[in-house]
Order: sequence, then C-alpha cells, then structure tokens
Amino acid sequence: QVQLVESGGGLVQAGGSLRLSCAASRRTYAMAWFRQAPGKEREFVAASSWSGRNLDYADSVKGRFSISRDNVENTAYLRMNSLKPEDTATYYCAAGQRGGQTERSYDYWGQGTQVTVSS
Repeated sequence: QVQLVESGGGLVQAGGSLRLSCAASRRTYAMAWFRQAPGKEREFVAASSWSGRNLDYADSVKGRFSISRDNVENTAYLRMNSLKPEDTATYYCAAGQRGGQTERSYDYWGQGTQVTVSS
C-alpha cells in the first residue's frame, strides 16, 4: 500500500503560478497528476516515470505545467505557470507501476488539493 498526500493548492489570479507537491510513503514507478473540475470527469494532466526521462502532458497544459520528481524524498511536483480560470479543479496525485494517461493505470490516489484560478 502507498499513501499519497498532496499539498500546495490554493487561490491564485489568472497568469499566476502554483507548485503542487505529492509525498508518497514509498517509492513507485510512475507518478501522475489528474484533475477534476465541478461537473466534469476527472482528466489526465501530467505523468512521470521513475527516472523522469519519460514525461507526458495533456495538450491543455503543455508549455505551462511541468512535472518533476525527487526520488530521495519520494515526492512528485507539478509546477503550474500561466494559470487560467479553466485550470480550476481539484488536483489528484496518483501512483502505480505502469504509468500512462488513464486512471486505471494507477493503483494509489491522494485525497486531492483544490486549485482555484480567478479571472
């Protein structure tokens, strides 16, 4: 079992930046971020393999968001720049052994952290 704890969410103005953190209780191969806006399905945001050499991003965040990992601390980060109101959502950290853009690829999930971007 792996416990994931997210932090770093909050309220920010459009154009601003935030960095989310996800602390894992032990090492996992793939870590990813998903988000869910009110009334919408949860969607993929970004993923990283253990080494960090394999990165994947949703088209909607490419060039603005960056995922990274600290494997000594078993922590993943999501740096979000140039935030837009449509980025408002609950952001979830996920971890597993396979990786990818689908939810079923991940076995463990955090409780979520709210990101609100005001216009």
